Amino acid sequence: MAYRLDRNAFKGHSADDAADYTAFYKKMKWLERLKVSSYLNSVAFQYPPDAPPRMDKTKFKARAR
Repeated sequence: MAYRLDRNAFKGHSADDAADYTAFYKKMKWLERLKVSSYLNSVAFQYPPDAPPRMDKTKFKARAR
């Protein structure tokens, strides 16, 4: 499933309009919603949708409790 983001289209929405989008996404299966969110993350953080960046594990430490 290919998603395309039209960056030229923008419309301010009210809270009622946002509720309409909620109903639309709730009708989708959870896996479809996951794909949409993955695509939107790739657009927001500018990486290819099929190759997300790897986590830099040097920034985290594991310690025993």
